Amino acid sequence: MFTGRTTRTIAVTGIAALSALALAGCGGNPLDEPSKEPAAGGDETIVIGSQAYYSNEIIAEVYAQALEDAGFTVEKKFNIGQRDAYMPEVESGAIDLFPEYTGNLLEYFDKDTKATGPDEVYEALEDALPDQLDALDYAQATDQDTYTVTQATADKYGLKSIADLSKADKKLTIGAAPEFEQRPYGPATAKTVYGVDLNFSGTGPTTLESLLAGKIDVADIYSADPAFQTEEIVALEDPENMILSSNVVPIVAEDFPDKAEDVIDAVSAKLTIDALVGMNVQSTVDKQEPAAIAKAWLADQGLVG
Repeated sequence: MFTGRTTRTIAVTGIAALSALALAGCGGNPLDEPSKEPAAGGDETIVIGSQAYYSNEIIAEVYAQALEDAGFTVEKKFNIGQRDAYMPEVESGAIDLFPEYTGNLLEYFDKDTKATGPDEVYEALEDALPDQLDALDYAQATDQDTYTVTQATADKYGLKSIADLSKADKKLTIGAAPEFEQRPYGPATAKTVYGVDLNFSGTGPTTLESLLAGKIDVADIYSADPAFQTEEIVALEDPENMILSSNVVPIVAEDFPDKAEDVIDAVSAKLTIDALVGMNVQSTVDKQEPAAIAKAWLADQGLVG
């Protein structure tokens, strides 16, 4: 997990300190000024949003319950829709906290980015964000493309990384949505970066089923998919960071309370990929509600009292 902050945040803090000194020099006591930062349990409300996507809503619910346990008043604006629908609300300040994904959000603000690795993407995202927004610590959990094979295929060819696909005694086929073929981390790039020559099949929404049925050898499966716990499949390692990293990252308003930041950073420190997949299984397979899933996970991690 990345724990740094941008120089922009440091600069804002420095400006605030200078402003306080100026006020003191004019005869005013800055301690007498009303604080913009609500104390835990104060009157101000933290508005949390989520995408219309079960996994994102679960993360938002985790944030909400953690903040409520710390004494903050929370308002939930969940199931807003996709990025084009909710990001204007985040940028306007109508939403104070939103669970996002580093790589995907970076591409939203900078379509020409060349960053791919987790830290590199995070730093580029911090630079690309509008001035009124900040990124808190990102989690180890991701929801990004993977080159995935069945456990049987991995065992047969001794596969651990994408590069190992060249060990196969035949030209393998990767299946994905049609647009995957032209993505910067598609088959052509796999050949350049790893020396792996793959056929491509546009399997679309049947990608997982096609993999399990043996119709394709490799599949583009998102890393937080419940199938990683419910099926015998394995995501191949990507040591060259060919695939755009998309770690879960909280995006907040610039004046987000420091005490609330501490709460959310503590959540991110515990949010692993296995934890996120497990919660997604509880949602899609066990049919549990996000509130119940979040409550149990927070208690298991010792994040709530």
